[in-house]
Amino acid sequence: MSDVALLSSLSAQELAAAYRDRKLSPVEVTQAVIAQVERWEPHLQATWLFRPEAALEQARASEARWLRGDARGPLDGVPATIKENIATRGDPMPAGTAAVDLKPAAADAPPAARLKEAGAVIVSKTTMPDYGMLSSGLSSFHTLARNPWDLSLTPGGSSAGAAAATAAGYGPLHLGTDIGGSLRLPASWCGIFTLKPSLGRVPIDPPYMGRAAGPMTRAVGDAALLMQALSKPDARDSMSLPPQDMAWASFDVAPDHLRGLRFGLLLDAGCGLAVEPEIQAAVEQAARLLEKAGAIIEPMRPFMSQSMLDGMDHFWRMRSLVDMKSLRADQRSKVLPYIREWAESAAEFSGEHVFRGFSQFHATRVAAVSACARFDYVISPVSPNMPAAAEAPSPTNDPLRPLEHIGFTVPFNMSEQPAASVNCGYSAAGLPIGLQIAGQRFDDLGVLRVSRAFEQIREPQRPWPSPPGR
Repeated sequence: MSDVALLSSLSAQELAAAYRDRKLSPVEVTQAVIAQVERWEPHLQATWLFRPEAALEQARASEARWLRGDARGPLDGVPATIKENIATRGDPMPAGTAAVDLKPAAADAPPAARLKEAGAVIVSKTTMPDYGMLSSGLSSFHTLARNPWDLSLTPGGSSAGAAAATAAGYGPLHLGTDIGGSLRLPASWCGIFTLKPSLGRVPIDPPYMGRAAGPMTRAVGDAALLMQALSKPDARDSMSLPPQDMAWASFDVAPDHLRGLRFGLLLDAGCGLAVEPEIQAAVEQAARLLEKAGAIIEPMRPFMSQSMLDGMDHFWRMRSLVDMKSLRADQRSKVLPYIREWAESAAEFSGEHVFRGFSQFHATRVAAVSACARFDYVISPVSPNMPAAAEAPSPTNDPLRPLEHIGFTVPFNMSEQPAASVNCGYSAAGLPIGLQIAGQRFDDLGVLRVSRAFEQIREPQRPWPSPPGR
């Protein structure tokens, strides 16, 4: 492994220790990350507003703080990226679409503010699809993002660039968002770790039903470190949880932490696409490993239904149609055709139809909470399918069946429960497969602990992908 690849692949925990001991400086690490980005980006297209000189300026300021003994904490000088729909002051926020008039954001959104306050080096923002409404990197504004494990495939979405950047080693810390699976789906398809926190655990602006921001990292430890900063209060989020002093550093448990915990094993979402055999086999093997470590595994019946999934889909179509009607004609013409067709299909929906669709959000919440009540945690596939072609807007490539792959992820947005994706195996083609671990509402730290325990008992992980020609 080259020095560039080695430095850019170090964890945030390792970097903080090296900075403290003066074995590494934020400047040399940032230089290595910049070099890694420059090697990969012609192939991945994961970044937007990649600013090497600005990153180096931040790194020099961090280096000076470490030398003075005045570091802001363990994230000071650690390279990071931020999904482009998380506002950063002075930067436009296109939300993945060419239809938006680009205007500089007036302030940092809460997750970006927490990263900056902690002294992290913001290397770049990362790409996403139009309005964040696709599980792919296809965008009318950004260049098509690709999966570093196989450049012909999608990294997933909507946190497309963030997931690809994590797997490719663009530093250890990345921020994404999730309203139906947009952290967990790309994490699964790129073989990385993510936590979709309980609603309100990480303040976000603007807040919205089911919307969460969370860490995307290569390992659980870095996500726990990032949660220390992200979970600090911010009054701008009217849906945020009361501030709580959580012992995030206590995430690092041994595998015997699993002993006696009761897990529900959900292999059928009850809606959408059928689970592919390789994915089911990987999740069943993960369940066997947990059971061998002392966990209690019980099969679960599906609690979602196609009417729940369709109802949420139809409400989101109407919401998007209303948003598009506010655009000028020249703006609407720039929206990705798939998204236009999806939204415009709601034009004939009656008020009663939309109301019934909206009612499915609450029905999903009630069903998820009830189904999970007798378990400490629930494990399942993240996605029923392996990643689609990079150019495909969704796994079905059908705007009238756009959400058939989110049956395992979306219920935990609506129930406000924390849910992680951790790699649990590989397909015959060598592609990673994600295991979803969901916990009771507010048990974010518990999900991290179980994820950490699983990291230690899973089968050996394969090397991270390298840039073509390397």
